[in-house]
Amino acid sequence: MHPQVSWILSRQAALIVVLALAAWLAFGDLAGISTLIGGSIGIVANLGYVLRAMRLNVGLDPVKAYRAQTAGEGFKFLLTLIGFALVFLKFKEVAVVPLFLGYGSTIVIFWVALLKQR
Repeated sequence: MHPQVSWILSRQAALIVVLALAAWLAFGDLAGISTLIGGSIGIVANLGYVLRAMRLNVGLDPVKAYRAQTAGEGFKFLLTLIGFALVFLKFKEVAVVPLFLGYGSTIVIFWVALLKQR
């Protein structure tokens, strides 16, 4: 796996653990677990994107590169939908706000990675 991809995924996991711990301490078990689950959905979806988009050897062909990225994004979207569907079907008492905050916080690491490159 590319070092930058590993950096992003590991930082996403670390951020989610910290946020889940903070939510647990501030608001209780349900908030902490919901934050952890939401972040996990984001991490799994991002890992799915990487595995799908990066498995194709596209070389310098821009059309193949576009198709690989599109396939990765589609797979990421599917994994995200499945993750949230499973949560809402199986975990009826989920705390919705922490769930979505946990998921959304994984996006912050992409911005940090872009700033890191500069």
